[in-house]
Amino acid sequence: QVQLVESGGGLVQAGGSLRLSCESSGRTFGSAVMGWFRQAPGKEREFLAAISRGGHNTYYSDSVKDRFTISRNNADNTVYLQMNRLKSEDTAVYYCAANLRDELAVRNGAAYDYWGQGTQITVSS
Repeated sequence: QVQLVESGGGLVQAGGSLRLSCESSGRTFGSAVMGWFRQAPGKEREFLAAISRGGHNTYYSDSVKDRFTISRNNADNTVYLQMNRLKSEDTAVYYCAANLRDELAVRNGAAYDYWGQGTQITVSS
């Protein structure tokens, strides 16, 4: 069983920055593709970013690729999402997720096996 715990959310002004962290329990972190998703009220869950098991490959959605950076530290079982130049439309609940089964399906939420509880980010304009 894998537990994922996000932290670092909160209220920020437009143009500001935040860094989310997601710590994983268990021994499988290094075997998992890790991803970040978000869901705004009334909207579908949206893929944001993913990082390969060793951290050598990263993937981003077009909406965040020039502003967000995903990274991981396998020694600490933690994945990060650095978010810069935040906009009001970035307001959502942010989730990290672990994909142990399909290292190619990085953008598909259905491919992820474990999810965190989510952390709220509110960007004020």
